[in-house]
Amino acid sequence: MDVTQLVKISIILLLVATGVALLSRQLRIPYVTGLVLAGLPITELLSRPLGLNPTLVLNLFLPILIFEAGINTDVSRLRSTFKPIALLAGPGAVLSSGIIAVLLKFGLGLSWIPALFVGVILANTDTVSMIAVFKEIPVPPRLSTIVEGETLFNDAAALVAFNLISQVYSTGSLTLLEGIQQLLFISLGGCVVGLVLGYLSIPVFARLDDPLSSLLLTVAVALGTFQVGQSLGVSGAVAVVVAGLIFGNLGLRNTSASSRITLLSFWEYASFTVNTFIFLLIGVEINLLTLWKTLPAIIFAVLAYQVGRLLTVYPLLAGIRWFDRPIPVRWQHLLFLGNIKGSLSMALALSLPTTLPGREILIALVFGSVLVSLVGQGLSLPWVVKRLKLSQFSQVQQQVEELQAELMTSKSAQDELDSLLKSGVLPKAVYEEMRSAYQVRIAKAEKAVRELYNRRPEELEGKNGELSKLDAIRRRLLLAEKGALNEALRKRILSEEIVQERMRIIDEQLLTLEDD
Repeated sequence: MDVTQLVKISIILLLVATGVALLSRQLRIPYVTGLVLAGLPITELLSRPLGLNPTLVLNLFLPILIFEAGINTDVSRLRSTFKPIALLAGPGAVLSSGIIAVLLKFGLGLSWIPALFVGVILANTDTVSMIAVFKEIPVPPRLSTIVEGETLFNDAAALVAFNLISQVYSTGSLTLLEGIQQLLFISLGGCVVGLVLGYLSIPVFARLDDPLSSLLLTVAVALGTFQVGQSLGVSGAVAVVVAGLIFGNLGLRNTSASSRITLLSFWEYASFTVNTFIFLLIGVEINLLTLWKTLPAIIFAVLAYQVGRLLTVYPLLAGIRWFDRPIPVRWQHLLFLGNIKGSLSMALALSLPTTLPGREILIALVFGSVLVSLVGQGLSLPWVVKRLKLSQFSQVQQQVEELQAELMTSKSAQDELDSLLKSGVLPKAVYEEMRSAYQVRIAKAEKAVRELYNRRPEELEGKNGELSKLDAIRRRLLLAEKGALNEALRKRILSEEIVQERMRIIDEQLLTLEDD
């Protein structure tokens, strides 16, 4: 395909995406679902077939999506929800893959290797649709963090498992011990690569005053980390996850507000553009005639991955109450029903070994499952969220968030003023005048927040739990206290007996707070 034709096709896809954006807003359907449906007839309009290139997805699109998710993930919040995320993305993914593989093996008569391949592919979750719904319908922050965290690590886990099965298929055997060694090497090796490249990039980033040069560095880190990981035989996806987390939580800490906005805006646009092309190309890649011929097998595969998710989410999250805050049942319902498949499943299906028996049927099986998932579950997801009554944005919550916004923006502006004064851009008289104006806004907001905190609980509580937002703030403060105690114990400033007793008191206070 020459450059001119590629440009023409890109223009067509962009125009289609624009039309989908307008229609999806009017029809109130998820944007990505609309893209897939719009992509179905595009193949007939093109002179040459255009499909989803797995090499392009895995080496360009996937690192961009993972890195964007990583730099926007708050490590402190991820740490507070790490246990359910680790359960779902680790043992949960393995268990779900195994259940799907067993059902496909005995239900469709597949051999073990093809069944395991499809099991890993269909156990992977894509939360682009869920996050799009969360932007329109507010849900508890902890639930949103679990969803985002699971997909962040689930993609890496799926690639690791897929590569292990590919190795079994190519070599003919792999003992349990060898499998565990390979898994640890690929995963931990990816973590090391991400840590090294992530930390090495921070000093370079700190020396770049130009926002555009900083932006180019982040692109190089995202794409380069993936390639370095793959070339060393470890997980490039895990490496990009770690590098993104380091960069987002340490690299951006000391940058100016304008540079930070430029960088985060670029990655938001990049992620949006990549998702737009991916979901359009998913629709283009799907052949409706082939899917119709394999419809019974596709329906069985959809039921299989739903059973795998059912037998994973509820048992694992039911037992989490023994070592972490319990996950509400309504949240578990959404984690089960929001089990949507997406781009990585399609890319992995196209990456199946060319010598694998029945490869074309397996690809059709995965493509059909993705289409059913995106259309069926994608269209019903907003209704599910509303039906489960997960959105409880009360008047008090709105007041608190408005005051938080006022405090955060005013204090950020004051920090920027301090920086401008120190660098000599602003004269001191102008600085003091502008800073005092922001200080007035801060004082008013702080007074209003204090009044909200001092209200009697019975004035704030309603049937939907008016205190949940304030409880979320209190939880962050108590977690900060725990962090300080752990640091004091590590440095031998406090004795273990004193720390443990104080920890017990804080844990009791945490249990009395409503979940966020």
